[in-house]
Amino acid sequence: MKKIAMLLALAGAMTTSSLAAAQESPWLVRVRAVNISPDNKSDPIGGMGASDRLSVSSKTIPEVDISYFFTPNWAAELVLTYPQKHDVRLDGQNIGSFKHLPPTLLAQYHFTPASTVSPYLGAGINYTRISDVNLLNGGARLENHSIGGALQAGVDVKLDSHWLINFDVKKVQIRSDVLAADGSKLSTVKIDPWLIGVGVGYRF
Repeated sequence: MKKIAMLLALAGAMTTSSLAAAQESPWLVRVRAVNISPDNKSDPIGGMGASDRLSVSSKTIPEVDISYFFTPNWAAELVLTYPQKHDVRLDGQNIGSFKHLPPTLLAQYHFTPASTVSPYLGAGINYTRISDVNLLNGGARLENHSIGGALQAGVDVKLDSHWLINFDVKKVQIRSDVLAADGSKLSTVKIDPWLIGVGVGYRF
């Protein structure tokens, strides 16, 4: 009887564990408010001097990311938003604007996925599509895309089995050559922004 009771208890524990695992979805969606703060370390325009540098405006944007957990610790995250408009300045004077769409794909490691406070690190790649460029009244343009690396650190704070609060910091490499109307290179704009975000998430 003792052996039968032990077998029944073990079977019950295994069934409960299997049901719990089956109920936890690998999908997590977060919505964040993110401040884009460019590094603004562009090359001087045409070598005219250290003061003749381009700078790109900061702004706060909405961001949605979709994560898929392959294991409790390892996940992939796709970061999405809509095209964002930035003003461009030369020595503090506004010389135009452009839009960029910067989807980013990251691999993440979550250190303590079962804990209430779960920090993580991520690394991946960013592809930025640049459009609607209007610089110097058409006298200059940007290359239409940028490919670069991305690093990430963040923490999820669980409120319950589904909802969480998220704090996230990313460093993304976004660069583009500045070209004159005849195609000659004037400079390289190095946006390389810090993205500092806070938001909420839902684990399905």
